Amino acid sequence: QVQLGESGGGLVQAGGSLRLSCAASGHLDKPLTMAWFRQVPGKGREFVAGISWANRRTAYDDSVKARFLIRRDDTPNMMSLQMNSLKPEDTAVYFCAGREGSAVDRATRYDYWGQGTQITVSS
Repeated sequence: QVQLGESGGGLVQAGGSLRLSCAASGHLDKPLTMAWFRQVPGKGREFVAGISWANRRTAYDDSVKARFLIRRDDTPNMMSLQMNSLKPEDTAVYFCAGREGSAVDRATRYDYWGQGTQITVSS
């Protein structure tokens, strides 16, 4: 059984920064391609950023490009999301996701999901 756990959520003022982390545990045959999604009440989960296990290629939603940075840690199946210049519209529950394919998928076709962590950006 594979589990994903997020940490680092919280409350921050607009223009501030936060760092989210995600760790995968359990039996894994190979590293996961990992991504972050976010969700606000009444809407579906939307893609934020992702990183491939095969080539570390990254992808970002246009709304966060140049403000957020996704990284894989040296420890397998751990990643982080550095979020800078946060805006009130970034307020959401952020989910870590993992899939066994090698390419980042901007849709929610992921095998594993974390419980989510709340990010609130005040204006």
